[in-house]
Amino acid sequence: MPGELDLEQLRKRAKERARTEGVKLTEAQFRIARDHGFPSWPKLQAYVRRVTEHGETLQHPYHQDVEYYAGRALGLLASAEDDTPGAKEPFDRWNQPLTRDGARVVVAREHGFVSWRALRDHVKSLVDSGEPFARAYRAIEARDPAQLETLLGEFPGLVSARGTNGNDLLGMAGATGDERLSRLLLDHGADPARGNVHGWTPLHQAAYSNQPGLLGMLLEAGAPTDVSARGDGGTPLVVALFWGHRTAAKMLAEHSRAPGNLRVAAGLGDADLLRELLRPGHPAAGAHRGFYRPHSGFPHWQPTDDPAEVRNEALSWAARNDRVAAVGILVEHGADVDADVYRGTALTWAAARGRSAAVRTLLELGADVNRAGTFGGPTHGEGVTALHLAAENGRLDVIRILVAAGADLGARDARYGSTPEVWAEVGDQPAARDLLRSL
Repeated sequence: MPGELDLEQLRKRAKERARTEGVKLTEAQFRIARDHGFPSWPKLQAYVRRVTEHGETLQHPYHQDVEYYAGRALGLLASAEDDTPGAKEPFDRWNQPLTRDGARVVVAREHGFVSWRALRDHVKSLVDSGEPFARAYRAIEARDPAQLETLLGEFPGLVSARGTNGNDLLGMAGATGDERLSRLLLDHGADPARGNVHGWTPLHQAAYSNQPGLLGMLLEAGAPTDVSARGDGGTPLVVALFWGHRTAAKMLAEHSRAPGNLRVAAGLGDADLLRELLRPGHPAAGAHRGFYRPHSGFPHWQPTDDPAEVRNEALSWAARNDRVAAVGILVEHGADVDADVYRGTALTWAAARGRSAAVRTLLELGADVNRAGTFGGPTHGEGVTALHLAAENGRLDVIRILVAAGADLGARDARYGSTPEVWAEVGDQPAARDLLRSL
């Protein structure tokens, strides 16, 4: 980390150690490198030079899979194309076009390497590199707070260092679900308000994974609730509502209901706000909907201010959060029960999330139980029915409701040509598979 290792000081220490220990300079250099966790003096030198040259802006590689960086490059390109604040800046900084190859060059340069190939070659030997950030990441992946604390003691700057795409250790710790790691990093001064290049903060991550304990910890530490990630309006609350995480959404809504548009009102089941926003021409109903996907695995989409689209999208958000009253209000005001606004009808979302009450209500309101549509990423949900998704996610009650309503047990999705039973098998849901076989 910047300021923690100085090459000139290391050279002086090596010379002094060679004199006092009566060894060759190369041996003294090797011992110093090993003291700092590096396998060799050249590895230590290369690391210190890269950190010194780039300072706090350097992104530290930490993942050992080269394809991980290729994926991050595509994700960065997707955010830039979505006009996510700050996502275009690295392309401008390194004078690169908004293309796949341009994104790869940007990722390489952000890591302190002159080319994609240079980054790729470095990553291949990362496990043996001794670099502190990569070691800290491995400690987090291993859920090893003792090892992480040792590294933080030796390299205090780790709490403020950034990895690929601006991800820091606090954000990574949140993804593991081990609250000990997050607490340790906060105690060492990690910033709970800091976002990565997509604007994604630790609070977004906690909302994404529905972790009430971590949410409470971050909120207590001062994590902001009204910042957007991956598009305008992408607050932590919106991320929680996108997935139907009601526990996380409830906690966050107690602090802020931003951006307060129709889909937020629908997801929270706020009937009064729903009716107000459904008044013709209300400007807040479809506002701040630039966020539409939590990661680039979902395809590109451009939300519009079409009132019908706004209502239909809100219906899907009400259904995935099991807000039955909100479903009824929206349909009463013209929402289409079979609309597939963005990767999923209201029924498919309700089925995937196991929202039995919403499923029943939608069917009673006329939803087509065998409506084929989209869901999730393009390699996953093409031509899927609600029964496919209920099977894949092991939603037994929903399966029974759908089949009783006439769901086609033999329906095949458009990409793999597979039945709901096969989706249950592939999704490792034996109970759902056996139930489907028995019906």
